[in-house]
Amino acid sequence: MEWIILVLLLLVMILLLAVWVELRKNRQLTRIADKNAENIATKNELSLAAEHLSDNISRQMAILGQTVNNQTLNNQQQMEALRSAVSGEMRSIRQENAQSMAQIRQTVDEKLETTLEKRLGESFNLVGTRLEQVHQGLGEMQNLASNVGDLQKLLKNVKVRGTWGEVQLGSILSQMLSPNQFDSNIKPNPNGTEIVEFAVKIPQNNGGYVWLPIDSKFPLEDYQRLTAAEECGDMTEKGKALAALCSRVKAEANDIRQKYICPPYTTDFAILFLPLEGLYAEILQQQQLCDTLQNQYKIIIAGPTTLSALLNILQLGYQSIAIQNQAAEVWELLGTVKTEFAMFGTALAKSQKKLQELGNSLEAAGRRTRVMQRKLKNIESGECLPESEEDDYLAE
Repeated sequence: MEWIILVLLLLVMILLLAVWVELRKNRQLTRIADKNAENIATKNELSLAAEHLSDNISRQMAILGQTVNNQTLNNQQQMEALRSAVSGEMRSIRQENAQSMAQIRQTVDEKLETTLEKRLGESFNLVGTRLEQVHQGLGEMQNLASNVGDLQKLLKNVKVRGTWGEVQLGSILSQMLSPNQFDSNIKPNPNGTEIVEFAVKIPQNNGGYVWLPIDSKFPLEDYQRLTAAEECGDMTEKGKALAALCSRVKAEANDIRQKYICPPYTTDFAILFLPLEGLYAEILQQQQLCDTLQNQYKIIIAGPTTLSALLNILQLGYQSIAIQNQAAEVWELLGTVKTEFAMFGTALAKSQKKLQELGNSLEAAGRRTRVMQRKLKNIESGECLPESEEDDYLAE
């Protein structure tokens, strides 16, 4: 009997346990159902919020797309305006450079042409004038030779003869040279006491000058004896007269050398002037005497015609030096133009560099604009930018 009660109690306990388990399951199911209901409500709210957010995003994307399109259009217009302005400036710079080069070239050509034409014209005119003067001098000397008889009577006085030689020498120098190219009665050696009749200024490369002494000598008696012996046909007397004349000319040349040749104040040679062409021709025929005078005494024999030719050559030398100085001025002007042209080339290179930098900046702006357009197209198409591409965009 007790055993049955125990069994019944056990069954009752099992039944109660089953009821309790069932009730627990029902409570759990109820809690799960409540949670599901809450989840469903939350999901509905999230769906509404997502729809609202999507609408806002769509509106913002539309506004952003419109703004980006407007900005892109403005950028394109600004770039086009900037490109037009840069092209205009470059055309203007090229035109100004071409005009400047043309003006510089024209100025240089005009300077060279004007200077050369002027100097050459002056030189040719002066040469023609001097040749005409030489021709006139030759005519005058021929007239003097025709009246040599009267001149011999006049020149019997030694003092008058010496004065006439000096006057003739001064006249030739005055005709052939300008007053600032020669001087009379000067001291060749500033530290000496000897005075030479005339001296010509010889320009030097350093801008200074030295004196060329010219002294007039007139050994008329020896020359007259020589001509008289030739007229009589007395060869012995002619030889004696010729030897005396040569000895006299040597003595005069030695006197000039010792008194008037003193480098560096003078040239290393001097000129012995013989007033008569016949006397000069007679001395010139003595080749040994001329060689001795030139090599040993450093003396050059000159008659009226020869002196005129020598002075004409000196005058041409003066003109050549003047032309060289003018050419040096022209070369200096060309050097200045060359320096200015180099500076202009440097400025032009700098401008070209600036324009190149501007072109690079415009190219970089164009690349950035294309990147922005590409990214905006990706956004409009709904594609998301990868993180690496976003970083690249920000870097650009």
